[in-house]
Amino acid sequence: MKILCISDYVDPLIYNQEVKNNFADVDLVLCAGDLPMDYVDFVVTVLSKPTYFIFGNHNLKDFHLYHKSARNMPGTVQTDYNNPAYYHGGNYLGFKTVKDFSLVVEDPITGKKRPLLLAGVSGSLKYNNGLNQYTDKQMKFHLMMMLPKLIRNKIKYGTYLDIFLTHASPRHIHDHEDPCHKGFDCFNWFIEKFKPTYLVHGHIHLYDMREERAGVYGGTTVVNAYAHCVIEFPPKTSTETNITDTNKITI
Repeated sequence: MKILCISDYVDPLIYNQEVKNNFADVDLVLCAGDLPMDYVDFVVTVLSKPTYFIFGNHNLKDFHLYHKSARNMPGTVQTDYNNPAYYHGGNYLGFKTVKDFSLVVEDPITGKKRPLLLAGVSGSLKYNNGLNQYTDKQMKFHLMMMLPKLIRNKIKYGTYLDIFLTHASPRHIHDHEDPCHKGFDCFNWFIEKFKPTYLVHGHIHLYDMREERAGVYGGTTVVNAYAHCVIEFPPKTSTETNITDTNKITI
């Protein structure tokens, strides 16, 4: 299974009419935040693949459509929230766990088949009291709310989770020390306890191409989706063959 991961930057390699040919073998799209929703809609329409998105700390014009708590914020355009025409084509994964039965995972030992298990959270660490920003304690509360479904996954499928989609990164993994770009400590706790195969995040722009795009931490491969990259699931034996950044080289 090939997964296209995008975040934070409207990538001309994606936002063009050749994207369907260039990424014809992609099975799933993950959008890790700070993307205009018309860009996400373009990807959904052209690729016609299951697409999951979360919100970051920018491009929040439509955040209120998915979060009741944001509907009275200053500047929010009131609309008919029951009208599906106002919503977008991708599947919102913010603060949710999902079983995607259209994407089948086969156990290499038993041969048993199960759905792909996904979870996601929106937002960044609080730095200026803006929309969709959270303290570490607040974010951990959101993670704790996922526990019942994660435990059911473990009982039924033998694993808690395959892919965890976030905007911010875990603390001290790909993050920076300025207040805006620090990661969440609770994400480190989460991957230690629930061991997703991948954590896919955005938020950290790869202006310096020497920065790490992907690394393995406690058994979880943490991937920075900035611009775009392609990952494989299940992963092969080495991360060198699991993650492709077509802007540059295979990592």
